[in-house]
This record gives sequence, C-alpha cells and structure tokens, in this order.
Amino acid sequence: QLPPSLVVDVLIFYLVLRALDTIEDDTTAFSQDPKLKVETLRTFHKTALVDEKWTLLPLVVGEGDERRLIENFGNCQRVYNQLLDAPKQIIADITQRMATGMAEFVDKDMGQGTTTIAEYNRYCHFVAGLVGEGLSRLFAASQLESSTLSRELHLSDQMGLFLQKVNIIRDYLEDYVDGRAWWPQEVWKKYATELGEFAKTSQNANNSQAALSCLNELVTDALELGPDCLHYMRNLQCKEVFSFCAIPQVMAIATLDKLYNNPDVFTGVVKIRKGLSCKLILQTKSLPQLHSIFYTFAKSIKEKALSVSNDPNQERTIKACNAILELTVEKAQQEQRARWVPLTLGVGLLLAVPIWFVEKKMYRHLILAGSAFSYLMVGRLLKEPNPLLPAKELERDILAKKKKMN
Repeated sequence: QLPPSLVVDVLIFYLVLRALDTIEDDTTAFSQDPKLKVETLRTFHKTALVDEKWTLLPLVVGEGDERRLIENFGNCQRVYNQLLDAPKQIIADITQRMATGMAEFVDKDMGQGTTTIAEYNRYCHFVAGLVGEGLSRLFAASQLESSTLSRELHLSDQMGLFLQKVNIIRDYLEDYVDGRAWWPQEVWKKYATELGEFAKTSQNANNSQAALSCLNELVTDALELGPDCLHYMRNLQCKEVFSFCAIPQVMAIATLDKLYNNPDVFTGVVKIRKGLSCKLILQTKSLPQLHSIFYTFAKSIKEKALSVSNDPNQERTIKACNAILELTVEKAQQEQRARWVPLTLGVGLLLAVPIWFVEKKMYRHLILAGSAFSYLMVGRLLKEPNPLLPAKELERDILAKKKKMN
C-alpha cells in the first residue's frame, strides 16, 4: 500500500514498536526482576536503537516471530541507522515516550483492569495514540502529506485510541485470563463486583444483562472517537496513505458492530468474517467509500441500540451513532447512488428491449455491451471526483518545487 519513499520508514517504526510491545507483554522473562523490565523499556531508545550489538541474552523474551525480532534486533538497528535524520528523530522520540508510558504500568496490578477512565485513556495513548502521532509525523516528513498533519496531534491520537479500544473490548477474556486486563473499573464496577463475573454470564441471567450493559458502555466510549477519525481522514491527500490509514478504521467500526450487545465477547474472541474483511479492503479507496462504510455500521449499531430497551447506555449510544451518521450521510448516499443508479439503468435497458430482438445473437451481444457501458459511464458521472492523488504524482510535484527553489 505505502509508496517506496515511506515504506522503509514505516516498517522500521513498526518493528521498533513491536519489539517494545514484546518486552512489555512478556510475563515470564522478567518475573524474577520486574525492575529490569522497567529499565529495559526506559533505556530502549538509547541502547537498542544505538548499539547494533544490543541483546537481552541470557533472557529469552517473546515467542515465535516476536522472539526472533528481539534476538535479531541488530538487523533492524542497522537499517534504522541508514534512515534520514527526520524519520530517525521521529522514531526515537515516539519510542522513548511509548516506553516510558509502558514502564508506568509494569508495576501495577492489572488483574482487575485500569482504575479510571482517565487511566484507561492514558494507557491507550501510550500504546496506540503515539503510534498515530508518529505515523502522521512520518507522512508529513515525506512531504506526501501536508506539514499541518504532524500538528494535528489530537486527531492522530484519537485514530490510535479508536483501534486500541476496539482491541481491548474484544480481548476481554484473553486479557483477564492472562492477568493483564484493561477494562476500566470506573465502568465495570457499575455492573459487577469482580471483573471475572462477566465470564460467568451463562450461569446467571442477571450477570448476563449486566455484562452486556458494561460491554455496550465501552463500545459507546469507542464509538465517540469516530467523528475525530473521520476528520483526520478528510485531511489526507495521498491515495496510498489514505488506504493505509482507512482500512484499519473500517475494520474497527465493523468489529464494534459485531461486539455491540454480543455475549460471545465473554466466552471467546469475536471477529468479523474474512469475507467481510476482504470486501472492506476492496471498498475503501476514497473518502465517499469510507463514509459509506462508517454510515452503514453506525446505522446498524443504532438499530441494535434502539432494540435494547433495558440498556442504561442506550441514549448515549444513539447519540454517538447520530454524530457519525450526520458526518457521513451526504457522501454515503452519493456513493450508494453511484453504485445503484447505473445498475438500475443497465437492467432497465435490457428489460426495455423486445424479446424477439434479444433472440438474435448478434443484437443480444450489442445490448449487453450497451448495458455494461451505461453502467460504467453513468457510475463515473455520478461519482465525486477523487481528490486523493497517487504518491508518484505528488512526488513529481515535490521534485518540481525543489527544482524551482534551486
């Protein structure tokens, strides 16, 4: 998806942060000395990012591919060292701030989740909001996106929080079993005395209703970030960057639709179907398409909320959905017209032709070709011109400006 001028910067950024995440998530390697984990995190930006020979041996950290990343991090460091100064500084800065934030939570007992909503938001900011900020700064540094994007830190942060909160809601059971839960007590203590009660919903009808109400409140909390995510996406100008950012966002709102009022959250991991995932990837190429997808799932969640009359969060959920619907309805309807009107015209053309005329093979082919042509041409006329530009075109403009300056 990403253009060559960005792909290595973003790849190294993700690998560095994945290494941090691996260290944070490992519950066994540092069990004898938790302070060592804190020190490793806090010094990562000036050890692992600086020293090609950095290692955590004899500790064995992570599993599978993540373990290999830690063990061979010197390869990542060598490529990082060859980056331009701007992306290097961005990666180092985000790494330091994220590691410091992660270290803040290492010594805390997370068996019952975060304490307050503010702490929940703070954790999400460190592990995901900063990723959004770093990406925005990398996009701007490449000049494929406007320099103003790197200053829209609130919107970048909200993009990351939206994705992270969806993951935390979805992973309730797995995180609780691992003793590293993130659901905020300020929310779930309205509905239970112990976080694990929700995992016993099948044994008690009252538990089940309370669990769903808690779930719906957290889904609503995530939904309220939707408008800021849409505002961020509106600011993008590079086609490839847009797709890179949009696909996780549409996956997230589709997952929220699946999570809402779904008791399966408390017995396993809820995921959207692979077929739907593929469809979303293929249909997220422009802002109208993005708006159409957000509109569809916000409408679906609103309809579900209207049917759950005993949910104390119903009014708040509907309000959050309405905020998204108001922002997306215009472009969503435009996208739907561009999709269905030409199809209707094409079918109408076929139906309008006398049967005896269609029976002649040569004419049948001409009619089918005419219908297909009308479908394509009318669709193009109805679609709003895509303001997103391919990276190659933007890069040509950047080079032309540099030549003028010289």
